[in-house]
Amino acid sequence: MTPHPLIARLTQVLGLPGLDAANLEAFLEAPGDGVIFCGGDPVQHPECLDVAVVLPELLRAFPGRLRAGIAGRELEPALQARYGLSRWPSLIFVRAGDYVGTLPGILDWSVYLTRVQGLLAGPTCRPPSIGIAVGAPASTCH
Repeated sequence: MTPHPLIARLTQVLGLPGLDAANLEAFLEAPGDGVIFCGGDPVQHPECLDVAVVLPELLRAFPGRLRAGIAGRELEPALQARYGLSRWPSLIFVRAGDYVGTLPGILDWSVYLTRVQGLLAGPTCRPPSIGIAVGAPASTCH
């Protein structure tokens, strides 16, 4: 499947690496802060085209602070399981192999700037998971 021209531009014109199973771990383990763009299907998730336009602007807003990679569509299910993605598009932030956070959907520019600054300054953490909701059994005690 040929990527949408706005997504193809990220790799072909801007030179951001396309990520797949063969190079994902090297991207994740690289020093410093990184962001992975998971766009999903632009027909089902048209916001991904907006995020494809915003991502280069975020890189310009934080010069030298952030490297970016573009997840191939075949890699997205593995990233969903690994990082608990529940919405497309999503930007997954990592630092030297560890998870930092995720920004789902399209946001206002000022919100992006504030949240990315917070992620860059914040600690790494355990990624959320997509699991089966577990609730306590109904109590018969009153």
